[in-house]
Amino acid sequence: MNPILALNYEAALESLGADYYDDVVAAEFPQQILRFRNDDLLIQLGLDPVAVSDEHFTEAFGKFASPPHPLLALRYHGYQFGEYNPSLGDGRGFLYGQVRGVDGELYDFGTKGSGRTPYSRGGDGMLTLKGGVREVLAAEALYQMGVRTSRCFSMVETGLDLWRGDEPSPTRSAVMVRFSRSHIRFGTFERLNYLKRNDLIQKLLDHVIAYYYSHLSIEGADRYIQFYTELVQRVAELVAQWMAAGFCHAVLNTDNMSITGESFDYGPFAFLPTYDPDFTAAYFDHYGRYSYGNQPGICKLNLELLQQPLSAVIDPAEMTTALAKFEGYYFSHYKKLMLQKLGFEGETTSVRDDLLVATLQLLADTQVGYHQFFFEVSQALKLRWIKDLNSILNETELMPEVVANSGYQQWLQLYHQALNNIPESELNSIESIMTRSNPQTILLRPQIEAIWEPIAQENNWQPFYELLGKIRASE
Repeated sequence: MNPILALNYEAALESLGADYYDDVVAAEFPQQILRFRNDDLLIQLGLDPVAVSDEHFTEAFGKFASPPHPLLALRYHGYQFGEYNPSLGDGRGFLYGQVRGVDGELYDFGTKGSGRTPYSRGGDGMLTLKGGVREVLAAEALYQMGVRTSRCFSMVETGLDLWRGDEPSPTRSAVMVRFSRSHIRFGTFERLNYLKRNDLIQKLLDHVIAYYYSHLSIEGADRYIQFYTELVQRVAELVAQWMAAGFCHAVLNTDNMSITGESFDYGPFAFLPTYDPDFTAAYFDHYGRYSYGNQPGICKLNLELLQQPLSAVIDPAEMTTALAKFEGYYFSHYKKLMLQKLGFEGETTSVRDDLLVATLQLLADTQVGYHQFFFEVSQALKLRWIKDLNSILNETELMPEVVANSGYQQWLQLYHQALNNIPESELNSIESIMTRSNPQTILLRPQIEAIWEPIAQENNWQPFYELLGKIRASE
């Protein structure tokens, strides 16, 4: 028996009824070659990776043989680059099934590249192999950096030739399975508002709270505003995680916003090469709407737009009050994460706040590598702090362009002052804090292209697996 097919699947979303989805059929592919399997997630589901073969993966998520439940393409709308689009929905994927992890939480298997659905809008419903490779890498890298993210469960090459305008074509195809907390998006509610189905909005909201916010009050209308308030906090903290990680999602439409506050759907993403709030990852984002620096504001706007459908159930004034807390949640979490990159945990102080401002200014002025800067600080300085704090002001190994900058001395003085404010008994923790917060391997675009080239030219997957190993070693 295939252990993946034998999991205890639940019909949670299916139980909502056909107002929320369409039954679909998976495409048939000429071949199934497993290129990636996530054994960590098998363990999270209580499965022994040794007992799950590659053939088990391809049978379930390449051939889609004997699915445990109907395959569901979800219906949703969304604001795309500020314009409302009522023609969306799962156009190249579906909800395969829902299972409990060993933590008792409900998780979704959602496909990408599994064929046409009623929402394909003339597309082929397929995923390029390069697109799959990029999402596998992005999800694993973000997970290792502490970002609340979906992850890839498997990726199977499918043997089709695809034609794309943004890749040399024909290009190879794949079907990927995404492992996430929920398949429900902001746009799932927006569609129901567009259809003026307030009854379906409340039914969906009750479902979301029951499955994903079950810790809230079981009875009474208060649970609805409690839900929205917590969602605001989750999204604010998620964006803070992106910003500290130097990550630009690139397509923050409302249909790409999860109702659980989880990050997912990595298309034209990019990690920052240097600190630049105007950095834009998507080539088609001509006006920088979803630039790195705009991400907090865009996510707050998306939460505001979500109030339109939720107002069928929740008092708009209460939601406005809840949303006003967004900046406080965001800046508090962002400062916490950024100070960890510099070796500090615990309460923020005025000195630490000044140090963070000076750090961002130094990064902006010098345009050194964003990730390189923090990694080199952790490598060059951490061993000397414990022995002699004054050594920070002397023989530094930082990049020459940083040392030569006029703001460098001020940064050093603030760093020295912040370090002197730490009790001596806590100095030993700085090294572990910085190591945990500053991975050595970052997915800059040249690295991704460097591992894709041997796949495309020689079908050589070794660099891909080696890069995955380096990313996971950063945990």
